[in-house]
Amino acid sequence: ISGYSLVIQARDSGTPPLSSSATVNVDISDVNDNSPVFTPANYTAVIQENKPVGTSILQLVVTDKDSFHNGPPFTFTILTGNEEEEFTLDPHGVLRSAVIFKHMVATEYVLCVQAKDSGKPQQVSHTYVQVRVIEESIHKPTAIPLEIFIVTMEDDFPGGVIGKIHATDQDVYDVLTYTLKSEQKSLFKVNSHDGKIIALGGLDNGKYVLNVSVSDGRFQVPIDVVVHVEQLLQEMLQNTVTIRFENVSPEDFVGLHMHGFRRTLRNAVLSQKQDSLHIISIQPVAGSNQLDMLFAVQMHNGGFYKPAYLIQKLTNARRHLENVIRISAILEKNCSGLDCQEQHCEQSLSIDSHSLMTYSTARISFVCPRFYRNVRCMC
Repeated sequence: ISGYSLVIQARDSGTPPLSSSATVNVDISDVNDNSPVFTPANYTAVIQENKPVGTSILQLVVTDKDSFHNGPPFTFTILTGNEEEEFTLDPHGVLRSAVIFKHMVATEYVLCVQAKDSGKPQQVSHTYVQVRVIEESIHKPTAIPLEIFIVTMEDDFPGGVIGKIHATDQDVYDVLTYTLKSEQKSLFKVNSHDGKIIALGGLDNGKYVLNVSVSDGRFQVPIDVVVHVEQLLQEMLQNTVTIRFENVSPEDFVGLHMHGFRRTLRNAVLSQKQDSLHIISIQPVAGSNQLDMLFAVQMHNGGFYKPAYLIQKLTNARRHLENVIRISAILEKNCSGLDCQEQHCEQSLSIDSHSLMTYSTARISFVCPRFYRNVRCMC
């Protein structure tokens, strides 16, 4: 407890008794009675042979229960095990290599490290660090090619995470880093540690081939990453049809079914080869295990097929479509719960272009805007 605040009252013996009070603050001064504490108590680390001088091996973590002026900054010293000066220890507790290690020369080092606090008198504690020298990387990283599809409203892409590169390495202790060629950094970024791909705002319609690579420190391997950006037209929303799937998650649909279903759907609804199928969005149905997919079909002359025509085509081909994935319903009007009697039901779709949903798998990623369906009774 660093202090107490007392309210003290004095009362006299008169009639009536009078009193007054005063506040007394008692501060407890800290003395340096706690030694620094290493977490964990002892360390084990590895370094691959042939790593350059200055390679970071380990970060020491030290805490102190005393107040700040009796704790950090700490002074670190290697007491034993560094007689040949193979290691350096900086003021922040980072252990680095001072030589290029060779597995054939030595396979293990044991260092005794001291941490000293800033109090008076100073308190010290010790830890042991075991450093193993392992053979350098012998396996190249392997990475899965990634294809990313982005659907956005006209010139209104807000940016965000659009996918993640999946890479592995058979060398147990290899740390993988990801890089993107500098000329593409004005449009995209890649997180160097986990391989997440970030698109910046304002992407134009078209195809982008990213020059990404993954490295284990010795080998560098290129990764095929292709980004397709499709901008929606407002007219598409007025001519959409919804296919509702049963018992499928968005990620499973994207990774397992989307390519095959798109191909089957094209064969079912396209009247001419020049027509274009546009998948606008996919979105889980709240409170269920169903999934809605919105699509529209554009004619080669620029117009769009009406939903009633597409639904007729889908109904005729439904059995063929369900060879790919189970369909729960084909919706144009979704007025469940509304009793419009002699009036008719009108549905409208709205797109939130700033609320993107990213469904990412190892090989394919689909980024689309969130949509809202509104229904009402009309005269």
